[in-house]
Amino acid sequence: MSKMPIQSDHAPAAIGPYSQAIRAGETVYLSGQIPLDPATGEVVEGDFADLVNRVFDNLAAIAEAAGGSLDNVVKLNIFLTDLGRFGVVNELMAERFSEPYPARATIEVSGLPKGVPVEMDAVMVLGDG
Repeated sequence: MSKMPIQSDHAPAAIGPYSQAIRAGETVYLSGQIPLDPATGEVVEGDFADLVNRVFDNLAAIAEAAGGSLDNVVKLNIFLTDLGRFGVVNELMAERFSEPYPARATIEVSGLPKGVPVEMDAVMVLGDG
């Protein structure tokens, strides 16, 4: 099986030794995204909803570079430093995804890169499959 790296200039460059995404067959594994501005590599300003929306924008840009969209996401992992913000994530997710919604895990963690409050990664499947 071959692994094909996916890269988008509309999402932040990797800040470590990893690819933005890897395609293996019809499956694409999107690396964790935090609310970084792709142009500056800095954490975006704003409230928690603005940060979550930036994460979704980053995931969407990578999904598009792979030939898909958020509609192709079958699994979403959400990492929060405060589960008290879970409701905001749910509201924004409902705006970005349609039924059937992807399978999901939401996990509270003690810290995330650059001190951000949210990170998400995803798995998507392209084609009919």
